[in-house]
Amino acid sequence: MTTNPGEIVDLIAALDHHDKPTIRAAVDKLIILTAHSEELRQALNHRLSEPDHRNYWPVAYVLGHQPQPSGAVIRTLLDALNHREPDIRWANGLLLVGIAKEESAVIPLLIELCEAGSANQKRMALYCLRDLALDDNQSRGAMLKALDDQEPSVRVAAVTSLKVRIDVDVTVRQQLLATYIHDFDDRVRNAAAVTLASLGSPDEKFLRALNDASQNGNSQIKKSADAALKILQK
Repeated sequence: MTTNPGEIVDLIAALDHHDKPTIRAAVDKLIILTAHSEELRQALNHRLSEPDHRNYWPVAYVLGHQPQPSGAVIRTLLDALNHREPDIRWANGLLLVGIAKEESAVIPLLIELCEAGSANQKRMALYCLRDLALDDNQSRGAMLKALDDQEPSVRVAAVTSLKVRIDVDVTVRQQLLATYIHDFDDRVRNAAAVTLASLGSPDEKFLRALNDASQNGNSQIKKSADAALKILQK
């Protein structure tokens, strides 16, 4: 595929633009062009290591669509899970999921981020692990540990991520029940109620807690308890 060298320079420069549509347009073109040009891949890898640029995640995003992305690319994508813009966090997260399916060495990095990252990174790492549909002890342990994170939004991510696992056992159910009964944040309790109900086979303690919340809880807690009871009735 032939390209105008001046166009390539302009596209790479556009990755530092402040306007997201401009960045997206440049990224989309570069993903296609990079697939056919080793020289362009090398130029972008060099750009990733240059100091004093406004944006690095778009470069990693382009290179992440190529086979066997480098460690620097992976690290930049993981850093981008803390981006201030939610859509950018999700775009990079979805890309990491795709890479992790081919490069299993990414999975331990996501597990590590569940504990060591910022609140945004912890949430996104948990959602990445969820979307990978894993059944290993390490990723499940990371989700269970995140149930005790100081940030409520991280605890919500952990609860909802456990919902789709196929290796839920008594230990998981007990920790989710403890979260539902004892967590001080209504958002976390609401998520735990629906998750536990979706897992089925409730124990008596959970049913009593749901019925009590349905009768005596605040409006949000009552709503989630009623929703959980309806799920169980089905």
